[in-house]
Amino acid sequence: MPAMPTKQSPNAAAVDPAADTPTLSVRTVWISDLHLGTPGCQARALLDFLRDVECETLYLVGDIIDGWQLRRSWYWPQAHNDVVQKLLRKARKGTRVIFIPGNHDEFARKYITHNFGGVDVMDEAIHVTADGRRLWVTHGDLYDGVIQCARWLAIAGDLAYEFTLKANRWFNRIRAKCGLPYWSLSRYLKHKVKRAVSYINEFENAVAREAKKRGAHGVVCGHIHHAEIREIDGILYCNDGDWVESLTALVEHFDGQLEIIDRGDQAALPGMLPAARSQPAPAGLPVPAVAKVATPDGVSRPA
Repeated sequence: MPAMPTKQSPNAAAVDPAADTPTLSVRTVWISDLHLGTPGCQARALLDFLRDVECETLYLVGDIIDGWQLRRSWYWPQAHNDVVQKLLRKARKGTRVIFIPGNHDEFARKYITHNFGGVDVMDEAIHVTADGRRLWVTHGDLYDGVIQCARWLAIAGDLAYEFTLKANRWFNRIRAKCGLPYWSLSRYLKHKVKRAVSYINEFENAVAREAKKRGAHGVVCGHIHHAEIREIDGILYCNDGDWVESLTALVEHFDGQLEIIDRGDQAALPGMLPAARSQPAPAGLPVPAVAKVATPDGVSRPA
């Protein structure tokens, strides 16, 4: 299929007058695991991203508001309210906003098919890319064996994760005073602890199998806070990451190509989108059309 011309959407052209001019125009954006209502949520970085990007469709792929944490203790600073207002403003200005609840905001699942302030609440979605691929969009918690079979263990894990983030914030304050860059303990553990790596692989394989059963070309999910684009048994697996530590989003360009935008890049210049992080497909597999890298001159080039 020929590539679609890159042009601004009429719907996405409207810009919040209180915000800076967007620096990235794309067809679709997926974000998840914002965890609004927790101290770990990077609300200011998220708000900057939402101001920098314009799109035709914005998917909120679960765990947007952390109901688990809010039930334990109330935490809702102004920055979190600003994020909600920005999302609603995008919906009013013409962006189609779709909210797919996750396990932390499962309270919203009782409102499936409803529309609130221009935001459509859906259990799941099928997104068709500009180049004709069908992507199944789901938060992913329904395919997590821990969530489904041992909810108490999931809650215990959430408390442990919260403690890790708190310890990590103190640790990084000390690193900052020493002139050292941010370092994530939880991301380190996810990549180094054998059981954590196995859990991630099992989750990725489970949602890829389900996407294949549904006849989709790929899946977009969140839940495990691990941004990735790769091919699994012929299925394009895309995880948009989180806005607690990795600060990542998945975007679709106007020609249908997919890309992970990484706003956690400490080397990014102020006011500019950092280069996207793209993962090549494993050896022996066809490379999916995923890797356009945004360069500082504003031109997208193949990775």
